[in-house]
Amino acid sequence: VQLVESGGGLVQPGGSLTLSCAASGFFFSSYYMSWVRQAPGKAREGVATISGGDGSTYYADSVKGRFTISRDNAKNTLYLQINDLRTKDSGVYYCAALPVLWGEGTQVTVS
Repeated sequence: VQLVESGGGLVQPGGSLTLSCAASGFFFSSYYMSWVRQAPGKAREGVATISGGDGSTYYADSVKGRFTISRDNAKNTLYLQINDLRTKDSGVYYCAALPVLWGEGTQVTVS
């Protein structure tokens, strides 16, 4: 059972990134999946969640209109499109099947 994130990096303010999360070892399409981020010195913050069934999405107020979560169940992959990046978006972004399964995270730095 594994989640592996990719796509992080160093981006200028106003830029965009797409994060990916490859899932394996479990029935991905059945699970709600989330992106959670953690800025240095701060608690983890859930930013987006997508259901396994009808693909309903939920966003933290801080990212609404800039972040888009999506999934490709055929590829067992979760995505997070991030637009209009701001310095406060910097942190480690984790893919998770809350509460028990987490990836290792991918670093996003906006500077």
